[in-house]
Amino acid sequence: MRKTVNAGYYIPYFLWLTLFVVAPVVLICYQSFFDTNGHFTLTNYVEYFQSGTYLAMTFNSVWYALIITAVTLLVSYPAAYFLHYTKHKQLWLLLLIMPTWINLLLKAYAFIGILGKHGALNNVLGVLGLAPHQFLFTDAAFILVAAYIEIPFMILPIFNAIEELNEGLINASKDLGASGWQTFTRVVLPLSMSGVKSGVQAVFIPSLSLFMLTRLIGGNRVITLGTAIEEHFLTTMNWGMGSTIGVVLIVAMVIIMLLTSERQHRKGRVIHRA
Repeated sequence: MRKTVNAGYYIPYFLWLTLFVVAPVVLICYQSFFDTNGHFTLTNYVEYFQSGTYLAMTFNSVWYALIITAVTLLVSYPAAYFLHYTKHKQLWLLLLIMPTWINLLLKAYAFIGILGKHGALNNVLGVLGLAPHQFLFTDAAFILVAAYIEIPFMILPIFNAIEELNEGLINASKDLGASGWQTFTRVVLPLSMSGVKSGVQAVFIPSLSLFMLTRLIGGNRVITLGTAIEEHFLTTMNWGMGSTIGVVLIVAMVIIMLLTSERQHRKGRVIHRA
């Protein structure tokens, strides 16, 4: 007997989706076709794709997002893998998630205190008799802090994917004579790629539009599309150009989601048919 679901239960969900997801995207797309005088124009898009400055910002955004995602993945996958075989793994997982409860601005200022010229790291170097270094306002500091903030969002999907693995497949691989490395590369890694793809989505997409860390940690040496949007909306008040850059970011995010999810669906269909 089929259970009937009251359609009224869906109203709050659709209202939330419409007001806070669909409406902002529609407004950004609409505003991107107007100049500072409120006239309809395509100049914003023409200027964006013909400007070397905006194209360089686009390249920087994608490049830094790739580096942050790669660093986060290199740290998160081994951590999630060993966490799977660790006692009290739920406790350790909770400790890894706890930094996400702290406000991003507070974490940024904490790293300023650690990496600053008179910060904790340079104080340790002074005790060891080494000269202080300028760690803050560098590309390395920006990547380090961004990767630290994004690590929990990469670990969680990978950990869940490894948790769902059938241990019988791993034991069968070992029984058939496969080494530990062969079992990992041919059984564990392929079967946990869904978690890797979800983690890449969760890290790469937000990393495209970072702007607070570029100012506080990168010292405006790292210029991305996120900082350009902030400048246009809050400083130059050119909302049309800021919206145009926002539309470009939305398109880039959709492309990344398609690249990391569509192949997975196709693979699932092939396996299902087989």
